[in-house]
Amino acid sequence: MVLQPGSKAFLGLSKALLWPLCLAPLLFMLLGVFQVAGYGLGANPIEELLHRCGEWGLKFLLITLAITPLRRITGWSWLVRYRRLLGLFAFFYVMLHFVVYIWLDRQLDLGSIVEDIVKRPYITIGMVAIVMLIPLAVTSTRGMMRRLGRRWQKLHRLVYVIAILGVWHFWWQVKADFLEPSIYAGILALLLGVRLWYRKRPAKQLR
Repeated sequence: MVLQPGSKAFLGLSKALLWPLCLAPLLFMLLGVFQVAGYGLGANPIEELLHRCGEWGLKFLLITLAITPLRRITGWSWLVRYRRLLGLFAFFYVMLHFVVYIWLDRQLDLGSIVEDIVKRPYITIGMVAIVMLIPLAVTSTRGMMRRLGRRWQKLHRLVYVIAILGVWHFWWQVKADFLEPSIYAGILALLLGVRLWYRKRPAKQLR
């Protein structure tokens, strides 16, 4: 039996396979935390864990943003069915990044956290991105889509701003080697550029 892309069986099987793939980064981080099977987090495990959670949050955010351009280019409309799952995993890893920061890095010291937010610009914009991401995750259900109607689409356009802030946060955090944040910035610029290009094309050319 050959599964047809976009069919109910194909989507069900692919999503079942996607879950463990999306959870794999968390598994490897846990192996590093408990130093299992030779995995570790280096000389500064908290900083490494903080970095990995944030980076995977950003990766999933960019993957989510890549769904629409890929759908337009390939014509595979069924790709949209993965967007919510990938977006929620982006939220999951971003929140892990936040929890590691306030719990392990700052040990729930509210004064230290507030001081960081006020005095460190990269943390300020990171917090702004997290606050903006929360309503997107809360309203990701089909029920909320129906309730909000057109307002849902306007609200979820905040993801573009969040992605920009996420890359910006990463860029300002880096002290020396800017290669990695430059790659993320380039990917984001490409994804936003493709969207803008399709939006400006005449309707006849989009058919």
